[in-house]
Amino acid sequence: MSAQFQFTIPAAITGGSDQIVTADRGLSRNTVPRVLTAKFGDGYEQRVIDGVNAKDQTFMITFNNRAAADIYNIEKFFNENIGKAFSFTVADKAGNTAQKVVCEDYNITYVSENFHSITANLRRVYEP
Repeated sequence: MSAQFQFTIPAAITGGSDQIVTADRGLSRNTVPRVLTAKFGDGYEQRVIDGVNAKDQTFMITFNNRAAADIYNIEKFFNENIGKAFSFTVADKAGNTAQKVVCEDYNITYVSENFHSITANLRRVYEP
């Protein structure tokens, strides 16, 4: 099974059938552990994990040189899901796992009249 970094745009947005969009190679995942630290004198400190899901993760994904219509569908999907979580399939040690993410922001580059690119930052959220 090959690594997948993708999500599905529903038919209601595409105006046809569901569209699976796969991010370009070279995407990045940033993980920042959340730790509460109490510092005392002489350099002594105590640390404890902050919460049950103590890893903040973000993904920076790109869709380069795609047909303008495909980029507009991705943009519409992000706009329809402002503040809402959606499933993003990521490759991890378990294989390909669906994780809930929200789109923090995105940027469109107009490469030419018919081809555009979009870059998005997705933040993992822990919810059912």
